[in-house]
Amino acid sequence: MTKPVLVVGSLNMDMVVRAPRHPQVGETIFGTFFNTYPGGKGANQAVAIARLGVAVTMIGKVGSDAFGSELVRIASDEGINTDWISHEPNQTSGIALITVSENGQNTIVVVPGANAYLTASDLDSAHSAFEEAALVVLQLESPLETVLHAAELAQRIKIPVLLNPAPAQTLPLELLQQVDILIPNQHELLQISGQSEMDSAIETLLRLGVKQLLITLGEEGVILASVNQRLLIPAFKVTAIDTVAAGDAFVGALAVALTRGLSLKKAAQFANAAAAISVTRPGAQPSLPTQIEVRKFLKEHLH
Repeated sequence: MTKPVLVVGSLNMDMVVRAPRHPQVGETIFGTFFNTYPGGKGANQAVAIARLGVAVTMIGKVGSDAFGSELVRIASDEGINTDWISHEPNQTSGIALITVSENGQNTIVVVPGANAYLTASDLDSAHSAFEEAALVVLQLESPLETVLHAAELAQRIKIPVLLNPAPAQTLPLELLQQVDILIPNQHELLQISGQSEMDSAIETLLRLGVKQLLITLGEEGVILASVNQRLLIPAFKVTAIDTVAAGDAFVGALAVALTRGLSLKKAAQFANAAAAISVTRPGAQPSLPTQIEVRKFLKEHLH
């Protein structure tokens, strides 16, 4: 039996508004739709993994509010091991305000809430979850020192670390050097590297000690970069209606494929398929595909 993937990260309730376009500063426009969806990059990636048929454990925090109880229940219903998701007293759960335009592009404001209270000691308490894991998946919606501690714990027991550096911020060298696969989009790549164009950004991060880079480029595909390799893996052509969680679908599917022993190139192709399916559906977690759907998609699109 495949060991579980361990996701350390955020759980949010997403409040999604659909509108013809994004409003200008100071402008009020009418939207056409509103709903709430479970989200948070950590939870999204955990759900993506669970739906693709691999066991997943999550470490995270929710508030002592109705959203918190709902988020834990939903995660559990998806088959995620929620033993290490705790309720932070006197705090609200994390939320995200998301506006989606008619062409599927989104703007997001995140209020971390209880996510900001996930600490290194919470991870130490969950040490057994690290010891049982096949690999660890991290993002940046938790405090940076907690993310660094998670990478250190994983490296100590020789478990691969995948880091999706979103939302983008400057990262300490010690974190970059403990990540086995860094998965930024183009904007995140430039911000992390401090460079203004992609080639020099890639060179900078590889020189700093990043082992493997997978740069997601939306409809252009993915660049796989290491010291010895530079490869573009094309995206699948689909009509996007909502790009929320496409990156999370990609990261979760990549983790699944790697735990199943696929090469990084094949894993990225599998992850591209999961992301392509997700952008054809509304919402974050509701858009994440199952294993059967991804396999069917690949059969139809690979010749």
